[in-house]
Amino acid sequence: MKLLSEKVTCNSHGQDSSYFLGWQEYEKNPYDEIQNPKGIIQMGLAENQLSFDLLESWLAQNPDATGFKRNGESIFRKLALFQDYHGLPDFKNALVQFMSEIRGNKVTFNSNKLVLTAGATSANETLMFCLANPGDAFLLPTPYYPGFDRDLKWRTGAEIVPIQCTSSNGFRITESALEESYKLAKSRNLRVKGVLVTNPSNPLGTTLTRMELELLVSFVAEKGIHLISDEIYSGTVFNSPKFVSVMEVLIENNYMYTEVWDRVHIVYSLSKDLGLPGFRIGAIYSNDAVIVSAATKMSSFGLISSQTQYLLSAMLADKKFKKTYISENHRRLKKRHAMLVKGLESSGISCLDSNAGLFCWVDMRHLLKSNTFEAEIELWKKIVYEVRLNISPGSSCHCTEPGWFRVCFANMSEDTLNLAIQRIKSFVDSSDVIGINVDQSNQTNQYTSTSPKKKLFSKWGFRLSFNDRER
Repeated sequence: MKLLSEKVTCNSHGQDSSYFLGWQEYEKNPYDEIQNPKGIIQMGLAENQLSFDLLESWLAQNPDATGFKRNGESIFRKLALFQDYHGLPDFKNALVQFMSEIRGNKVTFNSNKLVLTAGATSANETLMFCLANPGDAFLLPTPYYPGFDRDLKWRTGAEIVPIQCTSSNGFRITESALEESYKLAKSRNLRVKGVLVTNPSNPLGTTLTRMELELLVSFVAEKGIHLISDEIYSGTVFNSPKFVSVMEVLIENNYMYTEVWDRVHIVYSLSKDLGLPGFRIGAIYSNDAVIVSAATKMSSFGLISSQTQYLLSAMLADKKFKKTYISENHRRLKKRHAMLVKGLESSGISCLDSNAGLFCWVDMRHLLKSNTFEAEIELWKKIVYEVRLNISPGSSCHCTEPGWFRVCFANMSEDTLNLAIQRIKSFVDSSDVIGINVDQSNQTNQYTSTSPKKKLFSKWGFRLSFNDRER
C-alpha cells in the first residue's frame, strides 16, 4: 500500500453511496420478463429508452452514415486515423445547432466556443480543473445528483458546499439560501469559486424559473465568481413552463459586455436528450477564450471517437428527423411521466410537480417509521430487497428532509413500469398500517401533485445489510 498514491487509497469516490449500492444489488438480481420475472427492476438509472425506435429507423434509412461513407465512397480510413482533439467541424456545427433548437432557437451558439468531452461527467470535471484549485469550493443547491460527489471532487480536490433548499417552496433556490451557503463556505475557510446548478434539475425534474436564474446571475456577479449551468436535460422538458437557458437570461439582461459573460459556462450532452449515454457525447460551452483553450487541451484525455462524431453529425444535420424526434420524444416522456404519477397516486404516494427529466421526486415521508434518515434507509432497503425496486433515497442526493426518493421512469418498457407500480401498490396495501406519528409540522405538501392519506408502517423486521454513510 505504501507504493500506491493517496488517490488510490482514499475513500472519496462515493462508490459506497446508497445511490451506487442500489445499482450493485440490481446487478446481482436484474429483472427480466422471461428469465427472472421476480428480479429487481432498475428505477435508479436516468436513461431515456423511449425513442430508440426513431433512432434505429433513421440508422436503417441512412446506410452511408452507418457504413462510414460519404456520397457512396468509404471514408473509413480517414476516420480511423488520428484526428485533432478540437473535434470534427461538421459535428461541432451540428451540435451547436441542435442545442439552439432544443432551446426553441431563442439563443444561438458559436462552435468555436464549444469543447467536446467524453460525456457530461468529463465536462463537469474538466470545468472544475479549469476553475478551482484543490480546496476551493463550489456551491450546489440540494438535492443534487449523487454523482457530483465523484465528478466534481474525487480527482480535482474541489469541495462542495450545499445550498439548502426545502419542500416548503418546492425546493426552489432563494437568496437567503445562497447567502447562507456562501457564509458557511467562508466559515470553513474555503474559497468559493462558483455555483453549479442543473437545469432542469436532477433529481427534482423541474426547470429553474427565470427569477431563479436572474438571482443566480446577480449573485455570481456580486461575488465575482463563476456559474456552471448543467443543461443536459434541456431537451426533456415535456410540460410548461418551458425551458429557459442561462444564456437567455444573460442576453436579456445585457451581460454580454460585462465580466459575468465570461464567468458563466454551460455543460451539455446527448446522453439524455437523444438517449445515447453509451456514445459519450458531452460538451462545455464558454465565452471565456482562456477556458475554451485550456479545456480543449484537457479534452485530449477523454476524446469522442471520430466515427461517433461522423455518424451523429449526419443525424443532427437531418432537419426533418430532428423536428420529429424532439416532438415525439416530448410526447412520450409526458405520457410516461403521467403513468408513474397516476400509479403512485393510486397507492397514496405523491410526487413533486415536475415538467422535465427522466424521473420523479417522490414523497414517501408518510411511510417512514420515524422522521429520520435512518428510517429512510430502512424503508429504502425494504423497497430494494422485498419490493425489488431500485430507487434512489433522498439522502444520497443530500436532501435535507428524510423520506424523498428519486424514481426513474424512462429506462424500461411500459409493461415493466406497470409491474413496478403494482409492486409498490401491493407493498403499501399489505403493510401493517397505523396513524400518523411523524412530525411534519414544518413540512408542506402544497407543492406536490396530491396530498395522500398519511400512513406509517409499524412492523419492519429487516434482515438487511450493507453499511450506509450518506450523511
